[in-house]
Amino acid sequence: MASELDFSPPEVPEPTFLENLLRYGLFLGAIFQLICVLAIIIPVPKSHEAEAEPSEPRSAEVMRKPKATAPSANKRPKKEAKKKR
Repeated sequence: MASELDFSPPEVPEPTFLENLLRYGLFLGAIFQLICVLAIIIPVPKSHEAEAEPSEPRSAEVMRKPKATAPSANKRPKKEAKKKR
């Protein structure tokens, strides 16, 4: 009766190239997602020199009043009467 039991490991086929590619691609995708989530959660301080330069032109742009656009003279007035056919 003991001779009838087969304790050898089950036969598992070797993974193909596409299966390996899929497995490692999924791992890389998961690592990329973790990095993206951590980048959102953990703020990275910017250097003070880089902040000072772009903020100055922005404040000058905000101080300007937006110009009102004049209606263009090139547009034709709308026709009020319908064409007769």
